[in-house]
Amino acid sequence: MRIATPDGRVLDVFLAGPEDGAVLLFHCGTPGSGLPHDVLTGLLAERGMRYLSFSRPGYGTSTRRPGRSVADVAEDVSTVLDALAIDRVDVLGWSGGGPHALATAALLPDRVRAVALIGSVAPYPAEGLDWLAGMGKENVEEFNAALAGPKELIGFKERAWPELRGITGAQVAEALGDLIDDVDRGSIRGDFAEWVAGVWREGLRHGYWGWFDDDLAFTRPWNVAIEDIGVPVHVWQGGHDRMVPYAHGEWLAAHCGGACPHLLPEHGHLTLVVDSMATILDELIG
Repeated sequence: MRIATPDGRVLDVFLAGPEDGAVLLFHCGTPGSGLPHDVLTGLLAERGMRYLSFSRPGYGTSTRRPGRSVADVAEDVSTVLDALAIDRVDVLGWSGGGPHALATAALLPDRVRAVALIGSVAPYPAEGLDWLAGMGKENVEEFNAALAGPKELIGFKERAWPELRGITGAQVAEALGDLIDDVDRGSIRGDFAEWVAGVWREGLRHGYWGWFDDDLAFTRPWNVAIEDIGVPVHVWQGGHDRMVPYAHGEWLAAHCGGACPHLLPEHGHLTLVVDSMATILDELIG
């Protein structure tokens, strides 16, 4: 499904599950797309819920919005919810989707019941947080490029995009390289690996601009007052996470309004999704 925005763009929108169910809005990771995962949609259906997601501008065939901030996602969420006649949602943001989930809650308080973050990036800069410490070398290179400016970041994307745009499930673990340790590596198998590969292929099939704009948005002011969020914000973070280190989760748990910390040293960035999604959903929907 494609939905037009008031400023003339279009967004790729994905729906799955019971049409009369309460809605979970999923903000995908970076790079990514709204392509649903059968396990997640199945867990939601068991709880009478419907899956909703959209590919952020620049991913898939969602029209690019150059220079977008994290806060800008709220306008697109409003457009999608209005078009589908949905009043309120629970919100789940994984990894790079986390900041966008927080923006949705902060800027659309009347439309969000609760939020769950899984391995979410914290704002940059964040007082008291060494933002890059503990990241795998690929993310250190990527975010240093983003901080250096568009020219350097384009160079990074030109090198990385060809590998990911045609990736298969069997290639995901190798592509993640230093971003995973043995804890997360064990999760990259079967349907989950195929879904991750499919999400990347879908998001990157026409270029890397969604990925590029995400990275710049993360490393610039979010324009989101996360301390003022008035709904529950469940902060799930694993100690083995080398994509978004444990300290990011600790920082968010200490600074988000409504924070409900779930800081689990034994988990990683991927194991939380593979092993704990049912628990995460149950905590989210109460």
